[in-house]
Amino acid sequence: MPVSHYSTLVRAGLLLLLVSAGVHPAQADEPQKRVSNSLGMEFVLLPAGSFLMGSPPDEPYRDKSEARHQVNLTRPFYMQTTEVTFGQWRAVMGSWFMMRWKGPENLPVTEVSWHDTQDFLKKLNELGEGRYRLPTEAEWEYAARAGSTTAYSWGDRIDCSRAMYANSRFGSKTCLDKRPGLLPDSPAPVKSFSANQWGLYDMHGNAWEWVQDWFAPYPQKPLSDPQGPREGTHRVRRGGSWYGQGSYCRSANRAFAHPANREITSGFRVVRVVEPDA
Repeated sequence: MPVSHYSTLVRAGLLLLLVSAGVHPAQADEPQKRVSNSLGMEFVLLPAGSFLMGSPPDEPYRDKSEARHQVNLTRPFYMQTTEVTFGQWRAVMGSWFMMRWKGPENLPVTEVSWHDTQDFLKKLNELGEGRYRLPTEAEWEYAARAGSTTAYSWGDRIDCSRAMYANSRFGSKTCLDKRPGLLPDSPAPVKSFSANQWGLYDMHGNAWEWVQDWFAPYPQKPLSDPQGPREGTHRVRRGGSWYGQGSYCRSANRAFAHPANREITSGFRVVRVVEPDA
């Protein structure tokens, strides 16, 4: 039998196998919608797309650094569904780091600097289970909005039943007595609140999340896959935390800190890169 005829038969056989398994041929090379690794880190696939980054001029508590502009993300990416937990942190970083970072396995790890996140990512990538990095600031806001244009992914009003914020007896206290079973002066275990429309938990509140970018004013023009400035003094943090007021949890709100800073409210989540053959 000629080689060309044999190849045609092989392709036809593979096509029949895919169809019998319920897989459309056009979907065979598409990335999986959800993936996880051996550490129990879960990721959801976010599609490429465009959105308005920043806030409208009439949004309450808006800061001048939130100037609204069009952003186009040209590549899909996997966003971790939760913040990195103490359990995941210790599994990656090993025994020396366990002495400093102690807490229940399902709480978000906090008191980590931006530099600490880079150490974590280096070790995580060495496991050979995918390529990981921090989200860019644009990717983070795109994920937090999950298609919404309101101050929070669910609407324009903060809500104690939807996010962990104002949970401190020494700072903001708005929600202290409104969360049965959750401890005061602490973040909540991951997945204690409902996920947003894209399956991501605690994008609003719980722990501030480091992102990749240096802090700087936004360029006043449409951008594609922005990476932030090449250099700076402070790195961006997003999302608000269990300690602060609800307005800090807005999708567009920007905060920043020195990359060596280890605040009790600072944590992070990671992006898993979509591989070409995923």
